[in-house]
Amino acid sequence: MQRTQIYLHPEQHRALLREAAKKGVSLAKLIREIIAKHLKEQARPVPAGKETFLKIVGMGASDKTDVSVRHDHYLAEALKGDNG
Repeated sequence: MQRTQIYLHPEQHRALLREAAKKGVSLAKLIREIIAKHLKEQARPVPAGKETFLKIVGMGASDKTDVSVRHDHYLAEALKGDNG
């Protein structure tokens, strides 16, 4: 493990100490758990927003004649373009 030093506001420190005591773990372990949870949440892909889905609305005006059959393909294509 890498040793590091952080500065906390006194009320943060007290709250973390209470939480650690309630869980029966050290302050360091609690902080590692909180950081691990945060990093895991940040690594999750962000769900596509409404704007992404609205990008496909005008596709019927294109030269594509198979949209009713291949709509899933075109939706996946539009979503991939939004993330990549």
